[in-house]
Amino acid sequence: MKNIFAVAAAMSLSYYASAQEIAKGIVFNDINKNGVLDRNEMGIPHVSVSNGIDVVQTDAKGRYKLAVAKDNIIFVIKPSNFGLQLNKSHEPQFYYIHKPEGSPNLKYSGVSPTGKLPKEINFALTAQPEAKEFSAFVFGDPQAYNMAEMDYFKRGIIDRIANKKEAAFGISLGDLVGDDLSLHPAYKSTISLMGLPWFNVIGNHDLNYDTKEDRYSDEAFEASFGPATYSFNYGNAHFLIIDNIIYPNPDTGKGYKGGLRQDQLDFIANDLKFVPKDKLIVLAFHIPLEHDNPAVFRTADRDRLFDILSEYPHTLSLSAHTHYQQHNFFGNKEGWKQEKPHHEYNVGTTSGDWYSGEYDADGIPQSTMRDGTPKGYAMLHVKDNQYSFDYKVVGKESSYQIALSGASVVDQKYVQRYPIYANFFIGKSDDQVQYRINDGEWKDMKHVKEVDPSFDDSVNQFDLAISYKEGRRPSDGTVSPHLWKLKLPKLNAGNYKIEVKATDMFNRIHTAVKEIQVVNHVK
Repeated sequence: MKNIFAVAAAMSLSYYASAQEIAKGIVFNDINKNGVLDRNEMGIPHVSVSNGIDVVQTDAKGRYKLAVAKDNIIFVIKPSNFGLQLNKSHEPQFYYIHKPEGSPNLKYSGVSPTGKLPKEINFALTAQPEAKEFSAFVFGDPQAYNMAEMDYFKRGIIDRIANKKEAAFGISLGDLVGDDLSLHPAYKSTISLMGLPWFNVIGNHDLNYDTKEDRYSDEAFEASFGPATYSFNYGNAHFLIIDNIIYPNPDTGKGYKGGLRQDQLDFIANDLKFVPKDKLIVLAFHIPLEHDNPAVFRTADRDRLFDILSEYPHTLSLSAHTHYQQHNFFGNKEGWKQEKPHHEYNVGTTSGDWYSGEYDADGIPQSTMRDGTPKGYAMLHVKDNQYSFDYKVVGKESSYQIALSGASVVDQKYVQRYPIYANFFIGKSDDQVQYRINDGEWKDMKHVKEVDPSFDDSVNQFDLAISYKEGRRPSDGTVSPHLWKLKLPKLNAGNYKIEVKATDMFNRIHTAVKEIQVVNHVK
């Protein structure tokens, strides 16, 4: 028990001043999986437990003690090779909410008064083998604003994932719903169809907007999903789920701003004290760390986060929010303290462009994102402390990674005026993308900062419609960060096969083919 009291003694005096009680309990191996500590079940040593700020580890008998105040969520940090108890909806049961007085009175209800602190708060874990090589589903912004859109999410994403067991668990990167927090139960019911343990990030559209204090902005989220900032281990990876939204915006009193509170930064630092330096650290949050405007994200908070991560050489960040797909890299100029840049994968969304566009054969909006990326989801692959990922377009083969666009029939006289575009969905600007014509020499395509013309065309189908067009007009296009271009060379009349190959950051090659016809149109 000495280790517990040593760590507890290091808690901040200000926190202890507000703390009224001590939470205690046992983290145990739940052999019969009934969620109850039975006589034959043993405590698990060296497991981290937190009150949302401080982190302690269990002693040799699995016991812990933590100070709590009037608004705490006590949670266990899942160790590798142990599983969390799941409820009928496959939600991990890893926390206890302690709010004796309940949440404030808000439009969308938070937590009801929890009453007196239990004598013991025990956490059930079940021993399970965990390979150091595994995969996880990563969903960006399901963001349904109503039950019709929740049905699009179900039929357009969940039902179309054929192999749900290819992953160990899943993560949704925030904006689980669109402002109407009464839809959280419907989201939970829908995501449970994946049949996997599922971890949820809070997004700016999951907030209680009628609060004037950031600490109360996640009350409805907590009631539905538990803590908004927490962590867990799987294999040789440590996952940090982080609420990085400040609401209301402290600069204006309105809207939100990206950032981290001091208590969150303290939790991250305290949590990582018990994480070996050779582990892969995966951070999952909603708003990207990358920004051009300090009014969007508090740069000082990002700097402090980077300071905490400075001794961990294997890191990755996952974000969503933008409704397009891109890769951000942070070096010394951006405050990163290591030679190897920090990689943030800003993942495309399952709602695509907010469920817009034409309907497919099943009555579901196509909802291609503004950068030309079709709606879909990412698969994160972890091997020891290294990572890779795939982006999967729903309804397409996994090999579909490049969309080619351009004219299919061109006049020989004007052939050199015609461009062909390649949208490489998981590409970054310095990736090599090449083309060849009719098995000829491979040549480089040029990375361009343009709007994907095929997406512009989908918008024009609405803007230039001469009769009623069903569906919601897509958003205006944005410059795509993963678009390449070639200008056709002189070609004689005939049929041609244009092959494109792209090499991604993991040295994998992706291919696509487009056929064109050159005609000699003489008047």
